[in-house]
Amino acid sequence: MHQIRSYRNLLYKGELIAFRVVVKETDIFVHATKPLENITKEIILKHRGYIEAYIRRYPAFVTALAPWRLAGPLPAIIREMVGAGENAGVGPMAAVAGAIAEQVGLDLLAHTDEVIVENGGDVFLKTHMPVTVGIFAGSSPISLRMGLRLDSEENPVSVCTSSGTVGHSLSFGKADAVCVISRSCALADAAATSIGNKVDSKGHIQQAIDFGKHIKGVMGIVVIVEDAVGAWGEVEMVPLEREKG
Repeated sequence: MHQIRSYRNLLYKGELIAFRVVVKETDIFVHATKPLENITKEIILKHRGYIEAYIRRYPAFVTALAPWRLAGPLPAIIREMVGAGENAGVGPMAAVAGAIAEQVGLDLLAHTDEVIVENGGDVFLKTHMPVTVGIFAGSSPISLRMGLRLDSEENPVSVCTSSGTVGHSLSFGKADAVCVISRSCALADAAATSIGNKVDSKGHIQQAIDFGKHIKGVMGIVVIVEDAVGAWGEVEMVPLEREKG
């Protein structure tokens, strides 16, 4: 069963049309200028097909925790996952949700001039106006009380979140949320995992940020552990208004 993700309400939609598409384990929420459910499903099936075919050929790809070596020409989504994992020092599957969000978003831009694609907390966006993405950090008192304001008018931008206390993604750390901003959604996803692995307590926030800011392609970082927050780079945090009642 697919979990209803309440934090999706925190994406500022403006005049965009929102819809959800689920294909196997992939559960994507999209905002676009028009309903594109069928096209989105076809795009997801295409890119999932590339990943599934590669895993059938190389079963160890799905469990690799270290950077993966490529050989020969490959689909863009595999190259993105491997490159992101290599830059961040993690396995390629650490980038899978972000890579799918990015490839779906890029393909949808042929059908809509604005798009927001969210896949498991990883967000790719290209919009005419700034968008605020809420940060879900589990039981932290900061959860859903702040967001990241992102401007993608000139170029697409992505923000991905990893957590050691929320969700099913593999993390060796204990951060409630590690958010990474990057032009590459795959890289942001892999980097969030890698940075999150460095956080065992509030006392590790700064060293995790110091590690993450040297990952090529990372534009900004936010780390939340309980009631503590650390940030670096091109980060604009804004308070979120919570509904009463």
